[in-house]
Amino acid sequence: MSGDPELQAMADEELKAATTLSWAELSRLTPWGDSFDGIGPAGGNVTVERNYIWKDEPDGDILCEVIVHRGPSRYEHGVRASRVISKKGKRA
Repeated sequence: MSGDPELQAMADEELKAATTLSWAELSRLTPWGDSFDGIGPAGGNVTVERNYIWKDEPDGDILCEVIVHRGPSRYEHGVRASRVISKKGKRA
């Protein structure tokens, strides 16, 4: 994945929003993911993918991963941001 500053800013912003829920709230819907098409800050088309998956084992820590790219053919040139939501309530 590349270091496109526009995509990185979007991934960081989406990750911040995606990790506002607590472990208890997220555990009820993990594993789960979605994607949507949007417009980047510079006006270009982007796809945002968001996933909540168990990091190591079910009912453990949750990995929240966001991938932002410019469409399926450019997936490998997108950016990825992630954060672990700890079962103990701490974010790693």
